[in-house]
Amino acid sequence: MIFKSTAVAALLLIGQTNAFIPPTSSSRRTTASLQLNSFADTINDVTKTLTDNIPTSSSSIESILSDITKDGIHLSTPTELQSAIDSLPSLLTTPEGIFQAAAIALFASGSLLISWLNSPDDYSQTPYEPGPNTYDPTAADEFYASRPFMVLKRILRLASLTAVFNTGLIFDWLILGKLFRDEEYTALRRNEPQRAKESLILCQQLGPTFIKLGQALSIRTDLLPEIYALQLRALQDAVPPFDSTEAREVLRRELGVRDLNSLFEKLSDEPVASASIGQVYRGTLRDSQKDVAVKVQRPGILGEIALDLYVLRLLTPIQTKLQNAVNRQPTTQEDIDTAVSLVDEWGRGFVAETDYRLEARNTIQFEEAMRKRKLDAVCAPAVVEELVRDKVLVTEWVEGTRLDRDASSDVPRLCGVAINAYLTMLLDTGVLHCDPHPGNLLRTTDGRLCILDWGMTLAVPNDLQYALLEFIAHINTEDYDSIPQDFINLGFSPADVSLERLQSSGITEGLSFAFRQLSQGGGPAKIQERVKEEFKERYGSDLSDIELQKAARADMLERMEEQLASEGVDVKGVTNVMEEMSRRNRELFALPPYVLYVARAFSTLEGIGLSIDENYAIVQECYPYLSGRLFTDKSPRAKAALRAMLGLSESENYSEGLQAVKEGVGASPSKTLSPKKLMEMTDNFASYTAATATVDRDGAGRTAAAQEFAKLLLDKEGSTLQDILVEEVAKFGDATTRSLLRQAFVESAVAKAIASSLRAPKDAVERSEQLASLLPEEIKKAIIDQPALLPQLVDELLHATAEDERILTTADELREVIGGRLDNTSLRSAMAQNLSDGASIIPSTPDITPALRQIVSDTETRDFVLELLPGVSVLGRKVGAGLFRRAAYRAMNSPVLPEDARKQLSDVNNRLADVIDPKEETVEQ
Repeated sequence: MIFKSTAVAALLLIGQTNAFIPPTSSSRRTTASLQLNSFADTINDVTKTLTDNIPTSSSSIESILSDITKDGIHLSTPTELQSAIDSLPSLLTTPEGIFQAAAIALFASGSLLISWLNSPDDYSQTPYEPGPNTYDPTAADEFYASRPFMVLKRILRLASLTAVFNTGLIFDWLILGKLFRDEEYTALRRNEPQRAKESLILCQQLGPTFIKLGQALSIRTDLLPEIYALQLRALQDAVPPFDSTEAREVLRRELGVRDLNSLFEKLSDEPVASASIGQVYRGTLRDSQKDVAVKVQRPGILGEIALDLYVLRLLTPIQTKLQNAVNRQPTTQEDIDTAVSLVDEWGRGFVAETDYRLEARNTIQFEEAMRKRKLDAVCAPAVVEELVRDKVLVTEWVEGTRLDRDASSDVPRLCGVAINAYLTMLLDTGVLHCDPHPGNLLRTTDGRLCILDWGMTLAVPNDLQYALLEFIAHINTEDYDSIPQDFINLGFSPADVSLERLQSSGITEGLSFAFRQLSQGGGPAKIQERVKEEFKERYGSDLSDIELQKAARADMLERMEEQLASEGVDVKGVTNVMEEMSRRNRELFALPPYVLYVARAFSTLEGIGLSIDENYAIVQECYPYLSGRLFTDKSPRAKAALRAMLGLSESENYSEGLQAVKEGVGASPSKTLSPKKLMEMTDNFASYTAATATVDRDGAGRTAAAQEFAKLLLDKEGSTLQDILVEEVAKFGDATTRSLLRQAFVESAVAKAIASSLRAPKDAVERSEQLASLLPEEIKKAIIDQPALLPQLVDELLHATAEDERILTTADELREVIGGRLDNTSLRSAMAQNLSDGASIIPSTPDITPALRQIVSDTETRDFVLELLPGVSVLGRKVGAGLFRRAAYRAMNSPVLPEDARKQLSDVNNRLADVIDPKEETVEQ
């Protein structure tokens, strides 16, 4: 016992410090300082006695160390620390003890330090409970203020493990870079591949918190070089398990049984999977005979995470100052606060993952949300709710293979399913799965996608969902002028950044280039090839790669100088343009946490897609979901986004003229429907529905797509697409009617002859003064002048406006687009046989293609359509009402009708529209 107490004293002498006492309230700091001062006085007494009494001893240092360290040294808790201090007086009972203490203090400090650092800690007590909202840095400050040596031990262990790695980095940067004036830091870049591999090993050595941190950083290429991020992604698959004996003890304690055989008929001896928070065993339930996955949490994991997060918050300000010093930039409190907030963001996610009951709820809710939305091609494991505990989660076993390792032909479809699922979470359910690495995406044996591990999720507010929808719509339509406002809505820019500053920042040019490249697909490799070709075209095809890089760099610097100058920056006074641009970008832009998780999910899915198709374009894979969402969402913001996608104005009014009719004024020219975009979105909607509704065996996906599209068009409750199509049909009907009337009453030979005969008397009177003088003025006006003006009035009334021309052109384009997909004239020929004057006046009505005929002939689809037949009459009434409202718009904007006549005609048409379809909005004068 005396040897162990002596070792404790020596270790405490080496480790005594005030530097690691965290800042807390004055009373807590005083208590901690008094404890350490008292302890220092005791150590001074021991040292004085050692110098006065140094006898000889026959005991070897090796035997002393062996005796001291065989059971380990424990100083984690205040109780253990106080016990060690209380035992110090026993050291001085014999001269031999004094000599042994001196020998240990002089020669064994290193071994003792290592023994202490490697000894187990007590993580049974934690500063906060598991949960999504329980992470509390203030509670951690109070908790660890009374455990300074626990904090010190962790910091020293972190320092010992990272010393070699950090020394190598500093040597490459400072000695070989700064001192040798190598501005390109050749050595640092050359050693990056090896350092990246070392960082992977280091994270595994540092423990579960740093494994989680490495996993989080693996998507942060804005914080880490890409080669480091790529290496850290291996942490998803390479987490060492803990002892299965401990796991079984956790199971017995949590499930309240002495013998696990009472619950499980079989349970694997070793884990089938291991993660940073827990590990999974495969078993079979005794009662139901169901195969299950039994997830067991690592003992003490929350305490270990809490301590590491506390240490990270202590060290983050130091790291921030060092990083800014390296980059020759001053450190502000805002910089430190931002860095600490990032640690806190990770902390909230890590602590939430330790709540297995929360994970169970997330899993159940996701499964229910997918079934509610008829996304049957994606699922989550079924939770065995009666066996959910704080540290144990039991789900039904899912047979399948990892999506990235499956060779099935439907993997590309499942990549699309995964994208649709994540977009649904992000833009619809509002609960985003935040751990989408390849190990959590399975292809089940029945061809569905199963998403595992729901411990970490992120809530996405409703307002943010619609901001994302608008952003995607603007990107799709290349409406880059709207992007700066989207950035503000999405939180990509701080609240104090003005819209005008964003608009002048040049952001649209960069986004245009980025999305143009992403839309072409092929991932980073193909993008790099295309960019290189663009550089050759711009700077010269005969330049080497290095020369191209220098030319591009010079061009970029010139553009940066121009951009900074346009913002009022004195470029001549800027010593480093790139650093100034970087500072300015940090002021303008920020990355919200949800963006990082979305990027991580899409990066994972893109990697799987590219492994199958080298030209895979993940941006294009997003548009089917977008079409499905915008076609069905009736919210004002979704309607506006859909109208923008289709080339229409974002006004929510039934027609461009309605507001004008309300106000009694003319309307500005409206935009017209884009047939190409309509057909593209229709195809995407069908693709989305077919891919996500089912596994698509025996055409079930196509059947589901046909049903959903029929519902969109014929549903009595209506839909956004139905409203738009009704509006466009009304516009087309109005323009076509006017065109036909003009042909009949203005442009036909008969009309021209009538117009000529009506104008003839007036022409005769104007040529003969004698005849003009014979007729009284009133009679002349009634029988000669007014009839002569009638053809002109008809001409002006039926004059084709620019809007009419656009509508008719759009109809022709739509006919061409549809005509290219459908067969031609069998229906037209059949109709012509029943008409005496042939088919010359019958338009070319397209026939149904064999594929469409096959879908319509499907019994289930046909029955579904029959159920929706009542919606046909509703749709007809809407079209009729739309035509009358369009007529009201025409009347109100007529240039030839008197004001009273315009109002009366508008009122009559609006009343007729209300009679036909009372649900429609009444247009008031």
